[in-house]
Amino acid sequence: MTDTLVAPPGPARRTSRSGGPFRLTPTSGVGLGVALVWFSILVLLPLAAVVGAAADGGFDRFWNTLTDAQTFAALRLTVVEALLVTAVNAVIGTIVAWVLVRDQFPGKRILDVVIDIPFALPTIVAGLVLLSLWGPESPMGINIVNTRQGIFLALLFVTLPFVVRTVQPVLIELDADVEEAAASLGASRVTTFRRIILPSLVPAIAAGSSLGFARAISEFGSLVLISGNTPYETEVASLKILKFLEGDNQAGAAAVAVLLLVVAIVTIVILDVISRRVARRG
Repeated sequence: MTDTLVAPPGPARRTSRSGGPFRLTPTSGVGLGVALVWFSILVLLPLAAVVGAAADGGFDRFWNTLTDAQTFAALRLTVVEALLVTAVNAVIGTIVAWVLVRDQFPGKRILDVVIDIPFALPTIVAGLVLLSLWGPESPMGINIVNTRQGIFLALLFVTLPFVVRTVQPVLIELDADVEEAAASLGASRVTTFRRIILPSLVPAIAAGSSLGFARAISEFGSLVLISGNTPYETEVASLKILKFLEGDNQAGAAAVAVLLLVVAIVTIVILDVISRRVARRG
């Protein structure tokens, strides 16, 4: 009679085909390398070049450029208008996506296509369209050229699809059975929306809002014909950058660009944190 050796109890040893939790297969390694090189060429190197150009004049020149009264007014106008447009898009874009997914009405497919027009139009064409409708020769008798209202409307036009197109797929994938179960347990429509639907939509709303905000603070083409580019009144950051370049002040243009980049990154991070907290509470 032979003795049987029994291994002492303990955590099971985990094995992996890759040999470890952080090891990549040759194919994955090549793919990761190509992705990093491609990302570096298209994103990291240009960003590094802009930061380097902003640093050429030293910190004093960088700070003086950003604190100049005219430059600061352009930056403030750009950020404020972009934030207002982002807030409007977060609400209206979600409503439009809800209508397109949950409701049936004549012309729904046409509306679904029309929403993508701002994506397809070159931005200068968008500015021409807005100028034809709301310019000095407006058929409606309303002229918003060289006004902040015109800037706001132009930014709304070019950023309209972002929230709609990010929220729409999430709404399509939401399980209606969960909503019906909540209703059968006595939850009101408001409670169902707040505790079940909204936490699922918030990450998509935040993603669309981030894209819209980044587009708004960097918009150029649609504002050339609408803003009027009046210093201290309707001059936006992108047109201020153009003035710096026309004046052979590349360091000043790079300084404004770097600040816009920082503002965009901070806003995206804040929206991401908010979306995660709302989703977690829901």
